[in-house]
Amino acid sequence: MTPSRRLLKFTTVMVILLASQLIRPHRVGAETDAGSSDRPNVIFILLDDMGWGDFGVLHQNGLSDHKRHRTPMLDQMASEGMQLRAHYCPAPVCAPSRSSLLSGVHQGHTEVRDNQFDKALADNHTLASVMKAAGYETWLVGKYGLQGGAERKGDDTATPDQWEAYPTKRGFDQFYGYVRHRDGHVHYPADEWNLGDSESHRSPKQVWFNDQEVSSDLSKCYTTDLFAARSKDWIINHAKGNSDKPFFLYLAFDTPHAALQLPSVEFPKGYGVEGGLQWTGKPGEMINTAKGTIDSYRHPEYTGQGWSDAEERFATMVRRIDNAVGDLLQTLKDLSIDDNTMVVISCDNGPHHESYLQTLDGKRVNYTPESFQSYGPFDGTKRDVWEGGIRVGTLAWWPGKIASGSKSDQPSQFHDWMPTFARVAGIAPPARTDGVSLLPTLTGNGVQQPSQIYIEYFQGGRTTSYGDFEKRKRNQRRRQMQVVFVDGYKGVRVDIQDHQDAFAIYDLANDPKELKNLAGTSDEFDAIEKRMRDRVLQIRRTNASAPRPYDNEPIPASETKAIDGWHYSTFAGKFPFVPDVDDLEAGDLGIVEKMEVSSVDGAVKFEGVFHADQTGWYEATLRCDTPTFARIHDAALIDADFGFQSGTTYQTKIRLAKGNHPVTITTLAEGTAKVELNWKYVGSGGKE
Repeated sequence: MTPSRRLLKFTTVMVILLASQLIRPHRVGAETDAGSSDRPNVIFILLDDMGWGDFGVLHQNGLSDHKRHRTPMLDQMASEGMQLRAHYCPAPVCAPSRSSLLSGVHQGHTEVRDNQFDKALADNHTLASVMKAAGYETWLVGKYGLQGGAERKGDDTATPDQWEAYPTKRGFDQFYGYVRHRDGHVHYPADEWNLGDSESHRSPKQVWFNDQEVSSDLSKCYTTDLFAARSKDWIINHAKGNSDKPFFLYLAFDTPHAALQLPSVEFPKGYGVEGGLQWTGKPGEMINTAKGTIDSYRHPEYTGQGWSDAEERFATMVRRIDNAVGDLLQTLKDLSIDDNTMVVISCDNGPHHESYLQTLDGKRVNYTPESFQSYGPFDGTKRDVWEGGIRVGTLAWWPGKIASGSKSDQPSQFHDWMPTFARVAGIAPPARTDGVSLLPTLTGNGVQQPSQIYIEYFQGGRTTSYGDFEKRKRNQRRRQMQVVFVDGYKGVRVDIQDHQDAFAIYDLANDPKELKNLAGTSDEFDAIEKRMRDRVLQIRRTNASAPRPYDNEPIPASETKAIDGWHYSTFAGKFPFVPDVDDLEAGDLGIVEKMEVSSVDGAVKFEGVFHADQTGWYEATLRCDTPTFARIHDAALIDADFGFQSGTTYQTKIRLAKGNHPVTITTLAEGTAKVELNWKYVGSGGKE
């Protein structure tokens, strides 16, 4: 639920009762029939380091006086679906973005932050486990990088048993691809490559199929082709096998990131079931493009134009992705499942600068996203929190449900996909999610709730000094960075030293290049800037592995009025986890002195206000008989849902400013819902 809707319900009993009359019609069920045929398949395609400006329909097609490459299949996808023109990644680098995507939470709540490559994805609800709970088959193909365990120590002999967060331990039924982050730096896993600028980029890499390492079978397999062909084969077999379950596919390409390696042959003629990429399943020729000379094919549209080697390579890599996406969409059409499949394609962050190439005399060859303005009309690239580093090209396609040629400028972010896909699948998402369903935007049905755009990230470098970037941003120190959207404005601050450092404020609708800082220009913007500094403390929790200058700031109180007791709403049904009840129709409403409600078969949401008598650290203790999730403001307070153990006392310490703090607690129950939340002041010093 969005912050404004939460806070509105805390003022008075009258507001609560009025709010109950405004609940939207019931749109999703508490449980799902696994054999239901009206739930669509869902495919989420993630590109690696491809900029917003690399999409033809978003930017390339308009570059009349500049080098440009083409993406005809992505353009066709856009013409048949929707452009989400203001979609944001969770952080401007891959590991935290992938963690937030799969966990359904923003960077203020995820376990993986900053540059924590190969750190374990949190043992909690994931996109895969949520879709599996809805009766879906779940597949991951491509790059992972969130496995944890032995790999964190650089042990290349690690196996799935040693990786604590291996994909099949996080909800995926099937996994095929790269486990380690760095393995995705090269795109021929079984072949020696002698152009790389370091040893780690020349050696063969491991590819895992569930618990088997299979790279020895993959001679001359280019990963864009390999991962697309593997996906096609699973989709075809699923459709022809007449499975009574829909599927969820997370296809995570490792291109065009890192080594600018070329395919070995041209893309096969045709698209779809009978054409394009084909999975043969034969070791040594696993796919139909595993032939020719590795790293040799250049798309003919990009040769003979005086481009550099790196430019020809990059454009060819993007075109190969474009071909593969077109092949997948045609496959869905050939199988007559296109109108029952939602496909979303997005990117993990802005465009990269690397090529991992070197000349024959050993000199490094750099690639610059200036070549094709991969960052689009914005400033910033990968590792920046300016628009070019965090606004990512995103398209959504669902024939008959998403209007052809539609566009949305509504800001949204990766954590919105968990509630979106859950609603598509017919269930409520976990209460833990920070996102909102984007179905109203995608389908035009219902009222779209605003997404909370939030980013926090640390990187020790500087913004690149490209000539078409604003002079002020060139070579600007990054370090601690933060982005928050409040009241329709983007707040951004870089090189944060103290929480009192002001946010720069930009009106992106009229100033997408972020040239005019509105902070300090009026009393109105002074108030917005203050709300931004308050807001970022009300939506996040600290993480010891990623310390911030504002970690020990007290969470500001709100203007919420104190109320007596707890307002409750009940939601009937059988839920696989504590649900976000935002889109569910409430049954009973009332007020209780303690959090205890009888005759419940489903979920109960309690809403109240905690008054902090003084600023300082407080210990919150939660006792519950059933899975429960608690928030204070929009920050996660206590998660007693995933892995819930009856009889456990859950505790946390949190620093609060003097005043009122809204609390929301959602719990499951069969019979009687009973929760206890106790507070204890533990002093003004210390750390969480």
